[in-house]
Amino acid sequence: MQQDKIPVVVLISGRGSNLQAIIDNSQNDQLDIDIKAVISNRPDVVGLERARAAGIPAITIDHTMFCDRTAFEQALRECIDQYQPQLVILAGFMRILGADFVNHYHGRMLNIHPSLLPKYPGLNTHQRAIDNHDSEHGASIHFVTTELDGGPAVLQVRVPVLDNDTAETLAARVLEQEHHLYCQAIQWFAEQRLSMKDSKVIFDQKELQQPRIARSQ
Repeated sequence: MQQDKIPVVVLISGRGSNLQAIIDNSQNDQLDIDIKAVISNRPDVVGLERARAAGIPAITIDHTMFCDRTAFEQALRECIDQYQPQLVILAGFMRILGADFVNHYHGRMLNIHPSLLPKYPGLNTHQRAIDNHDSEHGASIHFVTTELDGGPAVLQVRVPVLDNDTAETLAARVLEQEHHLYCQAIQWFAEQRLSMKDSKVIFDQKELQQPRIARSQ
């Protein structure tokens, strides 16, 4: 790819399977990004090992070591801003972020959520889809705003819910699609095709009325 790579920081809390897809695609020149650091709010998670294996700074800012959320987020923000990222990527980061933190990164923080938003914000999305007898489930990429999982969605992928699905089998099929989905949205941002203005998604210089739908891989 011809354009300059944009600096990004990735926030994680666990295994980092989406992180690994992002690392792989950036190393294969499929993503125009330079991952400056991976930061986890939990120590000793697999995602940090993935970052170290790729030669990326792997940092722990343990939220349990701070007196309150404000102090934790202040430390997290100071760490992120050392790297001057154009984009902050939440890849399985399992902390609810406060308004001051979110607003500081307004328009330059993306999250992935395992549902077809606005359906099923929060946790246990796969079981909720099964319990409601949904015919399809999926994942969404959205800009982060102060509303939990409520920022404007950019891109979604749909996954059929099978008759014999459990939360685990459905989650596994959704996760496989997430890897492709997140990389596509990140690349759009890197190419300046994707942005947020006045809480609206702008794609190719036009307001996006509905999230784009990705083809299942």
